[in-house]
Amino acid sequence: MRMLVARVNHAKLEVEGKEIANIGSGYIVYFGVKDTDTLALAEKCANKLNTMRLIHDEDGKMNLKLDPKTQEILVVSQFTLYGDASNNNRPSFTKAAKGDQALPIYLHFVECLRKLGHRVQTGQFGAHMIIQAEYDGPLNLLYELE
Repeated sequence: MRMLVARVNHAKLEVEGKEIANIGSGYIVYFGVKDTDTLALAEKCANKLNTMRLIHDEDGKMNLKLDPKTQEILVVSQFTLYGDASNNNRPSFTKAAKGDQALPIYLHFVECLRKLGHRVQTGQFGAHMIIQAEYDGPLNLLYELE
């Protein structure tokens, strides 16, 4: 399972010209599911995201966790995080879970974040999405759990 966490000042997501998600300060989490991943791994990823200290404190150090009261999370399904172009010019996605396996894991991850008290919005699983974001930093962190 892979998470690409990007810190943002705000972001919005559209599908077919309709805005379906809009967050203020917080994270965009691009979430990729591998063909061997489980619901338990999704829970571990949610717990890891909950405890990551990627927000600056008053001294300018990344020492604070995301504040569920003032910050939000936009979770976007992203099977392309498992793209492999090491042997070709066209990426292979053979390690990415198929939709019927990935969807329940993705939904479980979102639900775990909500149970931890986070305000979470999502993209539309399997859809072509347009994302507009103002990145803060920029800070992008790739987290992988197997």
